[in-house]
Amino acid sequence: MKHNMKSILLFGALLGMVNACNKATPPSSSTSGGYEVSGELTNAPAGTKVYLAELGENQFLTRDTATVDDKGRFTLKGTAPEASVYQVKLNDANQVLLMLSNGSNIQLSGDAQKLGTSYSVQGSKDSELMQQLTRIMQSSKTAMSKLEQRYEQAAQSGKTDSLQKIQATAFAIQAQNTKATKQLVRQNPNSVVSAFVVGNLLNPDEEFTFADSMATQFRKNLPDSRYTKILAAKLDPLRSTAVGVVAPEIKLASPDGKEVALSSLRGKYVLVDFWASWCRPCRQENPNVVRMYNKFKDKGFAIYSVSFDQDRDKWLKAIESDKLSWTQVSDLKGWESAAGQTYGVKAIPQTVLLDPQGRIIAKNLRGPELEAKLASLIPGA
Repeated sequence: MKHNMKSILLFGALLGMVNACNKATPPSSSTSGGYEVSGELTNAPAGTKVYLAELGENQFLTRDTATVDDKGRFTLKGTAPEASVYQVKLNDANQVLLMLSNGSNIQLSGDAQKLGTSYSVQGSKDSELMQQLTRIMQSSKTAMSKLEQRYEQAAQSGKTDSLQKIQATAFAIQAQNTKATKQLVRQNPNSVVSAFVVGNLLNPDEEFTFADSMATQFRKNLPDSRYTKILAAKLDPLRSTAVGVVAPEIKLASPDGKEVALSSLRGKYVLVDFWASWCRPCRQENPNVVRMYNKFKDKGFAIYSVSFDQDRDKWLKAIESDKLSWTQVSDLKGWESAAGQTYGVKAIPQTVLLDPQGRIIAKNLRGPELEAKLASLIPGA
């Protein structure tokens, strides 16, 4: 069920990044003033180490280290050429994120034994906003963790109905998480935290319209921010397959050797499904796709499956074994599939849902999400 957590998992991965073992030295900068983080912790014995690290491309880079005194106090200092995400860390279980720039003077307090859920920050609107984001993510993570336990128990008991209900609840939690995150961003279009969130914690592919509209504001309000530039670099390759545009044409051979164009299915809602016989998650999902197809196929719904197989026999055997009775195509080039490259597919299974005019209306819907979407679109379904 982990694939349903999206931004929650991304945030967790961010907190779990390994710190680089470099010398604790602030980055060089011609800007004077610097930043300061003054902290006061409860349940932190004198001598407890506190680490400050800046988020680089793939890891946190240590910028300063302090030692807690007998009253739980510490001070961290450095200089920041531009506003950037930083991590204050006691250990893997106790860490928080801040947004620091030269001139930042922050007061941080909390319980050293449960820092992530108890901390409070003052002195920086951006860091206060980061704390609001943390609360949203932690609330969703707690709810999702409880669901995962129920999911595992239901899976072991073979309770299919329970699994579907739990998945539906997980989708609802994720949707609420995304809604709250987007609302926070909309309310703070001038904050570098918002630019960071859209480019790093939301999926720009699935949230393209929102991300693109915010990117326009960030280019105006925060033109020099690294996070504005990172977001722009992520969005540019997605424009041709963004929600709302007409899906690029695909024209590949079916098992009988005849080419079938995606556009030939116009007039129906079409699920473009990227998969492969060797892809275990794809094969596990196929029974759900078959059930969905049988439910909606006579009501204006079709599937156009693009295989990333290279072995024709294995492709055909999987089609027969999984009883996939809809349109199947492949150029048998694996990850070099022309269609896969056009659609920027970097992992499978992956889906794109088209309306009867061939426009992309949703991406990566599966299970209860897909069924609910089709039921809302197709009259009488």
